[in-house]
Amino acid sequence: MPRPVVVGLDGSRESLAAADWAVREALRRGLPLRLVHAWEGGMSPDESELPELDAPRYWARRVLRGALDRLNERYPQVYLSAEQISRPAADALVAAGDEAELLVLGSRAFSGLGGFMAGSVALATVARVTRPVVLVRADQTLEDEHEPDAQGRPSAHTPYRPVVVGVDPAQSCEELLGFAFESAMLRAAPLRVVHTWQLPYVPHALEAKARRDVRAGAERVLESVLGPWREKYPAVEVTRLAEEGRPAPHLLDAARDAGLLAVGRRIRPARIGVHTGPVAHAVMHHVRCPVAIVPHE
Repeated sequence: MPRPVVVGLDGSRESLAAADWAVREALRRGLPLRLVHAWEGGMSPDESELPELDAPRYWARRVLRGALDRLNERYPQVYLSAEQISRPAADALVAAGDEAELLVLGSRAFSGLGGFMAGSVALATVARVTRPVVLVRADQTLEDEHEPDAQGRPSAHTPYRPVVVGVDPAQSCEELLGFAFESAMLRAAPLRVVHTWQLPYVPHALEAKARRDVRAGAERVLESVLGPWREKYPAVEVTRLAEEGRPAPHLLDAARDAGLLAVGRRIRPARIGVHTGPVAHAVMHHVRCPVAIVPHE
């Protein structure tokens, strides 16, 4: 059985936008879509007759039923299923995500204490799940995936916007590049590959030559990493960007007009707190397009 695309729902605008993005991604990939709502009452919705649970039980069912009806009407060709899970939200999403092709979540702006707390479930899930997670903002629409038309107006019929991926050849890139190339191919979209490098300390008189040498070396390494993927996906138009500096600012710049940004996250042993890595943390906070976090060893 193919792994489904899974989307976590809580009734918020962010999760509904995530469901819309997820059903389109399921259609692109030819996969089923599974809608998940976490039931935190400690038991299944049918196991208790306590009247104080009637309202949250009704709300949970309404969230799933409303999303199912809306998506079935818009995308009848996608096989949909829905499930309420009687676990805390982050635990339920991690378990569902580990069995998915990818997990899709609504994403809020994390600026300020209130925003950070509101996004804590998404952050905790991203830090633990072993499959790719895509975070989608509330204001994302079908037209945002596509280039504007000739008059600069939003359109759902123009080519897809670029896919951007940030890579560090010193880390494992297989899962990340596989996800990025596949995403670009499914959209017939160009792929921008961003790699950053730092100039080591050298005397001032040698800086210019050292910079040229380090840049050339970074470009060679990047091309060697991309070579097998270019052969596997010959239809994908690839642009290499080997830039001096820290990765996060360059990724934010490259993703300004992107339809999807993908970055890696190293899987770490379980520790107290949320650990997503500085680059993933930065793009989750500041990038407006959907962000894919792809875990790797």
